[in-house]
Amino acid sequence: MQSPFDASAPIVGIGNAIVDVIAESTPEFLAGQGLVPGSMNLIDSDRADELYDLMGPAIETSGGSAANTMAGLASFGGAAAYIGKVRDDQLGEVFGHDMHAIGVGFDASPGADGPATARSLILVTPDAQRTMNTFLGISSLLSPEDVDADLCSAAPIVYCEGYLWDVEVAKDAMLKAMHANVAGGGRPALTLSDTFCVERHHQELLDLVAGPIDILFANIHEAEALYRTEDLDTIVARVRTEVGLACITRGAEGSLLVTPDDLVEVQAQPVEELVDTSGAGDQYAAGVLHGLVSGHDLATCGALGSMAAAEVISHYGPRPRHSLAELAADLL
Repeated sequence: MQSPFDASAPIVGIGNAIVDVIAESTPEFLAGQGLVPGSMNLIDSDRADELYDLMGPAIETSGGSAANTMAGLASFGGAAAYIGKVRDDQLGEVFGHDMHAIGVGFDASPGADGPATARSLILVTPDAQRTMNTFLGISSLLSPEDVDADLCSAAPIVYCEGYLWDVEVAKDAMLKAMHANVAGGGRPALTLSDTFCVERHHQELLDLVAGPIDILFANIHEAEALYRTEDLDTIVARVRTEVGLACITRGAEGSLLVTPDDLVEVQAQPVEELVDTSGAGDQYAAGVLHGLVSGHDLATCGALGSMAAAEVISHYGPRPRHSLAELAADLL
């Protein structure tokens, strides 16, 4: 299909600007720390320091859900920009450098005071499941003043991270970005991020999906939490009445792309070795969004998402190591 979007205008991501600290772990360690495998836990600075001291050798890489998706878009060769908040500290400098180095627009001025740049301590067990422990730091202080309304208005899509909904001032920032995008003729998108996030803000997220959101990303567990049912037919029937496009990932079972008039099933792309599921949903979203702005049909958009997810789960870290543009050329 022909793309209705201006391909030169960047998709804008808005989320928590986080540096990931990733280490191998064991189920026994998680149990000893009272952690639920596969969960995302918000922690304070003291707990972050304590857990970091207990972790094994780690790698550090810029992360954050929406930031990872923008990195994936850039790897596809697409135009992407990011709105997030960092401090003028070492990790803030690392985050900004990484975004610029991969070609994502990031023009935020680092904060001169307040909490440190956010970090997420990610424990990866042998089954490739990741358990995240996140100190939000200054990222949670993202405010409407940090949102460039003109940038969001010109964007074909503003992609919003559900994790931001945990902080009141960040909610206002997200809503400003969404409404500016709608006013400019764009399609606001939301990733639900985490089942615990959905449960914490259930009614608010329902209202958001039924309101300004036009594109929804969720894994099957998040969708079940949103609609409080495990019946897939019920989920599909509900979501198609509320958004223009819903993308529901189901792990090895692939994904569903749902519109008011269509349902497309997409197979998961196999990988030789499953290493780390960090970033799988983020890169799936990058593939779908790139497909949408490039004018591809839904089946191709889903295939691009599956391809990007397969690339990222084959190695440690939430961002692509191989050019997604080259992989897409082979796929297409």
